[in-house]
Amino acid sequence: MTPKAYNTFCGSLPHTTHVVQWGDADVWKVGGKVFAIGGWNPESDAKDFLYVTFKCSEISYDLLKQEDGCRPAPYLASRGMKWIQRTSRDVIDDATLKNYLRESYRLASLNLTKKLQKELGLNQD
Repeated sequence: MTPKAYNTFCGSLPHTTHVVQWGDADVWKVGGKVFAIGGWNPESDAKDFLYVTFKCSEISYDLLKQEDGCRPAPYLASRGMKWIQRTSRDVIDDATLKNYLRESYRLASLNLTKKLQKELGLNQD
């Protein structure tokens, strides 16, 4: 996934905001809660390859952290949070990455107050 495709996809999700922070990373939030962080591999010549960090379920976290090309997200995972960073384009294809980003968005939105969730029309099933 290119940086442009990543930003376009995250921006297509309802009620998202984008900021550039943490070393020029593209950070996406829903209701002020981070759900995706995209940055470039400084050691790579492939400037179009995006490291993507996302929140995931405990099961996904346990599976993905063992895969080559994924790792517990620096800083976040060391504090007990279930966040994975994709570090290789070979492990998660773009369609699968989008599914993980959608789930990360949903998980982040569940941490919003019930009032804000209702105002935004999220999680009203």
